[in-house]
Amino acid sequence: MTNADELKSSGLKATLPRIKILEVFQRATERHMTAEDVYKLLLAEGSDIGLATVYRVLMQFEQAGILSRNHFESGKSVFELNEGQHHDHLVCMDCGRVEEFFDPQIERRQHEIALERGYRLQEHSLALYAQCTKVDCPHRASK
Repeated sequence: MTNADELKSSGLKATLPRIKILEVFQRATERHMTAEDVYKLLLAEGSDIGLATVYRVLMQFEQAGILSRNHFESGKSVFELNEGQHHDHLVCMDCGRVEEFFDPQIERRQHEIALERGYRLQEHSLALYAQCTKVDCPHRASK
């Protein structure tokens, strides 16, 4: 399916800004990006898409289910492609790097806790905040 087809199947018109922004997410080395990250990548490509357009398209993509939005400690919204599979996040408090993980035991336990308290879990978002202990972490800023 082409990007234009993917947009149309989500109920969105295949405009050039939408196609370019979708392409940024599809080829990005970082899965989690702010609107400013997307804007900077577009600028580096020589695109003339404005920051306001980036924000508007990201909101449209979220509403259409193309992107998922998370709010980590930075206070900024971070977007990622919605690939239909649930995962949780581990956020480095030193550099802000976000790693995804899935743990069946954690998932099962969350459902159990909800049931024990009289709830049926519909969805959840789990973000663990930690400090990197890797001696040679390539993401840590040199001090």
